[in-house]
Amino acid sequence: MGRVDAINRGMAELAPLSSIEIPSLEGKVDEAEWKIRVDLAAAYRLVAHYGWDDLIFTHLSARIPGPEHHFLLNPYNLMFEEVTASSLVKVDMDGLPVEPTPFITNPAGFTIHSAIHMAREDAQAVMHLHTPHGQAVSAHAEGLLPLTQTAMLIREDVAYHDYEGVAVDLDERERLIADIGDKGAMLLRNHGTLTVGETVGEAFIRLYFLERACQAQILALSAGEGHLNNPPQGSPEVTAQQGKMGLKMAAGALAWPALLRKAYRLDPSFAT
Repeated sequence: MGRVDAINRGMAELAPLSSIEIPSLEGKVDEAEWKIRVDLAAAYRLVAHYGWDDLIFTHLSARIPGPEHHFLLNPYNLMFEEVTASSLVKVDMDGLPVEPTPFITNPAGFTIHSAIHMAREDAQAVMHLHTPHGQAVSAHAEGLLPLTQTAMLIREDVAYHDYEGVAVDLDERERLIADIGDKGAMLLRNHGTLTVGETVGEAFIRLYFLERACQAQILALSAGEGHLNNPPQGSPEVTAQQGKMGLKMAAGALAWPALLRKAYRLDPSFAT
C-alpha cells in the first residue's frame, strides 16, 4: 500500500479519540528510542505552551537510531498538548507506519521531514512551525534582519526555500535539501520556520531563537524603518560566531534540561 492510499484508508478508519487506548511503550522499546520519544513529546508540549502551535498542523520529528532511518511524527489528529511519548508514530522513509497505530500522520510533514532526515545525518531532529511572526518574516523580501542580538546569533545559519504550495509533492524534497544545505535553520518563504539539530534539544533551542528573532523583528518594524537603530558594522559577524559556539552548548547542558523540567512541571503526562 502506498503512502497516499494508507493515509486515505487511515482517514476512513479513524476512531473517536475517546475510544482509543494508547498503551505505554516504556520498556517495550529500547532506552535510546524511549528517551527520544520523551524529548520529542516534551517539545510538542512546549510548543503548545509558548503558543506556537497551529491547531493540529505543523510538525516536529526525530530520527530513531539505526540504519533504517525511521523517524517519529505526531499523530495528525492530536493537538500538541495531547501528544505523548507513546502516541508518536514511527514511520519509514516511504511515510508508512512501522508498527500498528490508530493514528495517521500529516503528509506535508512527511515530505518536509523525510527530505532532511534522508539527506542530513546530523539532522536527528527537524522542527517546523507556522507562527504569525515566523510567517511574516518569511514573507519579508529581506528575510531575517540583523536588528537584535537574538537574530544576529542565528542569522548566518538561516537558509531560504521558495514557496511551492502545500508540501505534498515528493519532488519538492530535492529542492528543500539543496536550499537548506548545511544550515541549521531555514525560512520557508510565505510559509514558516524550520530548524534542525543533532538532538531534539538542539533543534528546539535553535527554533526558540529563530521564533524570538522573528517576533522582535516584526515588533521593531511596526514603529517604522526610519526609527530603527542598526548595529555597528562588524558586530553581526562577531555575534554570529558567538552563536555558533554557544547555541549547541546551551542546548545540551543548560537550556534544554531546564525546559524538560518545565515540561514536567506543566504536565508530566507527556512522558507516558
